[in-house]
Amino acid sequence: MCLAIPAEIIQIEDEMATVRVGEALRKASLMLLPEEAQLGDYVIVHAGFALHKVDPEEARESLRLLREMAAYADEEPLA
Repeated sequence: MCLAIPAEIIQIEDEMATVRVGEALRKASLMLLPEEAQLGDYVIVHAGFALHKVDPEEARESLRLLREMAAYADEEPLA
């Protein structure tokens, strides 16, 4: 299963961006974005492609919830 996640753009070089999710840095193509990206924008990234921009507050809340779910999953024994 794949998951699209919000990530903050911290560097742009041509059609590629370096994005940050927590402490992790990744590369993401900007080719599929319908509008121009700027430093500090939050984008939804899936399979190495930024798909669309998202509101920064919504992105941070989504990331908080994902971290919370991951922590909960680590605590629960698998059946």
